[in-house]
Amino acid sequence: MSTLWDTTGTEVVKALGAARRNGAAVTSGLALTFVVVAEEKQVEMAEKAATTAAAMHPCRLVMVVRRENTAPAPRLDAEVSVGGRLGPGEAVQLRMYGRLALHAESVVLPLLAPDAPVVTWWPGRAPERLATDGLGVLAERRVTDCAVHDNPLTALRARATDYAPGDTDLSWTRITSWRSMMAAAVDSAAGPGRASVAVIGGQVYGRPDSASAALLAGWLSSRLFTSVKVVDSEPNAPEQGGQPDAAGISGVRVDLDGADPIYIRHRDGVGVVSRAGRPDSTAALAEREIGELLGEELRRLDADELYCEALASATGTRELGDRAPTRSLIWEDPAAAGDSAQGRKRTGAKAARRSKE
Repeated sequence: MSTLWDTTGTEVVKALGAARRNGAAVTSGLALTFVVVAEEKQVEMAEKAATTAAAMHPCRLVMVVRRENTAPAPRLDAEVSVGGRLGPGEAVQLRMYGRLALHAESVVLPLLAPDAPVVTWWPGRAPERLATDGLGVLAERRVTDCAVHDNPLTALRARATDYAPGDTDLSWTRITSWRSMMAAAVDSAAGPGRASVAVIGGQVYGRPDSASAALLAGWLSSRLFTSVKVVDSEPNAPEQGGQPDAAGISGVRVDLDGADPIYIRHRDGVGVVSRAGRPDSTAALAEREIGELLGEELRRLDADELYCEALASATGTRELGDRAPTRSLIWEDPAAAGDSAQGRKRTGAKAARRSKE
């Protein structure tokens, strides 16, 4: 491992080349470049999750830690390793101070693995418009997490407004087990002599502020061409009777054409499938670590059409899939934005004084 203090992007590239030669790393074996954009308080969690994901997929991990954007002088510290504490592959951790943090893409761009796709993940609050972050613009896949926001549903609507093919959210990844369990339950619902059974509706039980519950209802709505709502779960209701999982979902009811509905309830990390006249069956619905969720997202590097449809249905936004998959950088200077806000505040104060006079 090499540690560089108050260095330059050129020196980081040289250190990575030296580490690769010493570690016998082969660039052609890399499937992607995984860029993590974090604040200092998120570093420990982001390192753990990114290391887990990097162990599942051969990648070059580039962690960008933005610190003290208001520092008077720009500065870059770096840690470069191959097969070190950040996973078995190549890893670069960049700590950026001052206005350098606003131009992180200029340092990261020479570090991207050649001829390999780029995936960018924001472990904390992502920009409302991903095009304002150069590290999002250069990526083919962009991973956010509405669950870390104070209002996940507002964040989910922002993701729909800003959506471009290639975007995804960990609130969607968290419901993979629910979707798989529902599909298996419906497949097994057909009686003797019937090849399949038609699903005509359903309900999702869970917290009304859960982005995952909204996306699950949106996925069902888009698949069934009907409106599926999120209903606030009631633990004492016999038809619900589930416990909210980490994603805020306690159960699902699937309505079948000409047959009794199917209920899936979450209890202590287990999904219980119930239907009148049949014995209950179970499957794991345990909470997964963020690293496992990222590992799932890194398996596919194309646009997730199912997420697009679920997001459109959950937020009432149309034609998301028709948008261009590429983004153009929209430069926003936080200092200038702060000056504008102060100017608007002063103008408003003057107007208020004039109205009192």
